[in-house]
Amino acid sequence: MSRQIQDDCGIAIEVSTQYLQQQSDPGRPAYAFAYTITIANNRTQPVRLLSRHWIITDQNGKVEEVRGNGVVGQQPLIAPGQSYQYSSGAVLQTEIGDMHGSYTMQDIDGELFDAPIPLFVLAVPHMLH
Repeated sequence: MSRQIQDDCGIAIEVSTQYLQQQSDPGRPAYAFAYTITIANNRTQPVRLLSRHWIITDQNGKVEEVRGNGVVGQQPLIAPGQSYQYSSGAVLQTEIGDMHGSYTMQDIDGELFDAPIPLFVLAVPHMLH
């Protein structure tokens, strides 16, 4: 699955997801998912990704909020017209869940702004029709 959003802030975010069957254990229950995010800078100046804020919800309505500096240990500087891609993962207790959130970005003038991360679904294959 892949989803892309272009926000008024000049940052486009594309997300693709994958179920990791070999890392999952339905008996526990634990369902592992990988997601790859591409962040494109459509502005005229560079931006730095400073932090992330995730809201992760499973099929039971359990909500987990995750905040942290950067992504995968980095605070990338993204030049105009360029993109940055990384992969990470999440483990849910249900076969279906979703994630959304925002990145706090900083432009070259030191101005902070939030780039929204679109809602995307994490689902075991064939769970959604």
